[in-house]
Amino acid sequence: MKQMKRNVGFRLASLAMVACLLAVLGLAFAAAQASAAGAPGGPRIVRFTMANTPKIDPAVGSDGSSSSALVNLYDSLVFPEYDGSVSPLLATRWDVSPDGLTYTFRLRSGARFHNGKEVTADDVVFSMERMLTIKQGYAFLFTGRVKAVTAPEKSTVTFQLEKPFGPFLPTLSRLYILNKDQVMANLQPGQYGDKQDYGRAWLTSNDAGSGPYRVKELRQNEYLLAEQFKEYWGGFKPGNPEGFKLIGSTEPVMVRTLMSRKELEIADEYQPMENYRSFARMPEVEVVNYATGKLMYVATNTAKAPTDDIHFRKALAHVIDYDTLTKMVFPDTKPAVGPVSAALPGHDARLPAAKQDLEAAKKELAQSKYAGKLDQYPVDLVWVAETPDREKLALSIQADAAKVGIKVNVIKTPWVSVVEQASKPQTTPMACTVVVSPNYSEAGALLGAAFHSNATGRWENMTWSKDAEVDKLIDEAIQTTDRQQRFEKYAAAQRKIMEVFPTIPVFEAPEKRAYQTSYIYWQPAELIKAGKPVLAVMGYLNYMRNIEYK
Repeated sequence: MKQMKRNVGFRLASLAMVACLLAVLGLAFAAAQASAAGAPGGPRIVRFTMANTPKIDPAVGSDGSSSSALVNLYDSLVFPEYDGSVSPLLATRWDVSPDGLTYTFRLRSGARFHNGKEVTADDVVFSMERMLTIKQGYAFLFTGRVKAVTAPEKSTVTFQLEKPFGPFLPTLSRLYILNKDQVMANLQPGQYGDKQDYGRAWLTSNDAGSGPYRVKELRQNEYLLAEQFKEYWGGFKPGNPEGFKLIGSTEPVMVRTLMSRKELEIADEYQPMENYRSFARMPEVEVVNYATGKLMYVATNTAKAPTDDIHFRKALAHVIDYDTLTKMVFPDTKPAVGPVSAALPGHDARLPAAKQDLEAAKKELAQSKYAGKLDQYPVDLVWVAETPDREKLALSIQADAAKVGIKVNVIKTPWVSVVEQASKPQTTPMACTVVVSPNYSEAGALLGAAFHSNATGRWENMTWSKDAEVDKLIDEAIQTTDRQQRFEKYAAAQRKIMEVFPTIPVFEAPEKRAYQTSYIYWQPAELIKAGKPVLAVMGYLNYMRNIEYK
């Protein structure tokens, strides 16, 4: 613990030395943002920060920043409501065959893309086929499940599934519909045969959507600026923002300065606790917590030594001081109960809560193949550079692991690098702090994203675990159309995961956001303050049609 305090003290001193410089840079950046994004009296846009600039290609982007952009630039067939239900969007109604294998959707008339072209069933077919071909982004939700998609009529689209897929309807909120003609008119040389690059180069800075907002400017590593699509079929409320600016930076001094000057409407969820305390003291700024079903994990790469050993992984889990972390370092959080957030329907509450047990850690280490030679196998623990408080999590684990002889090296890594490294087992970090969000409002969303082997190679699943029994249990649950029976099978999958322990669930990770209350009405925040539950799918908290200027 003394060593940890020395490490923390050294880092805090270093941070203090650069704080003044950052403050100056933050103020300069704030001034630039004000002039570029509408100071008082200018256009009414919503400015918010995220960890990075988004990937706005619907077949590629899938992190928080990308999802926040996609939900505004593109429409999907259905819309995920804050209560966990889905409502019609581009689809007005749908039918499901008795065997659960065929879904037929009727598209609304009058919906048009940003270039004026009518949205048709052919565009839906194109969007699904493109996603399944590119095999990135949210493709894992549909790969191996969608057998065929056809357009029998201009306004009718049919999905044929390989097997029944209970939560298929809510997953369609991640199928963002592209303008087929526009994408095909902007091809460049690429790897997809006659589809060339499938429009990927063009879609890095342009959109082909029908959503309520359209791209005005995207500067990589800086920001995305979007404006209202005035002809949007769903219309706008008088107070809806005229546009939004997604700023790809979470630098704490900059964010705090912008909020204090009312040059930022919503702060990101990655701020250090010191900033949230500062936000709470600012006039007309409030901080709210959203239980969105997220869970903080220490993802362990089961393809690398020593985290390839189950006993070593369990020992590492036992050394973590969950109580101190959730009470002191990350207030408003709770220790994890199993591998799925307690906020998600289908969570198994019968599993024990995570707790520190150093004696149990020692017993597990004694059974490990690395017993007696721990000094030869240090653990490289990565924390995401854009999330300052995760360094405290990493340092805490480092200090407690040393008590049982495990050496932990704490490594700061930018988020974009983590995403890139996760694509191969050789480059994936040995251990990494990561928050995984549900892509729909059920336990199966986290189970499929973080634990199924078909999702490895993505930032959500850095375990490289290939457990056939886990895959089978998740598949059986997801293929069950009866909701209660599906939840029972989710529970069986959660119990099995805790037996093989491919990764370490640490704590519930509600989103903590600060926003301007004097001139912004933010629907999910108001629901929270009214005592109503809000279970928002990743990205949809930043849906601009649910925000209004007062």
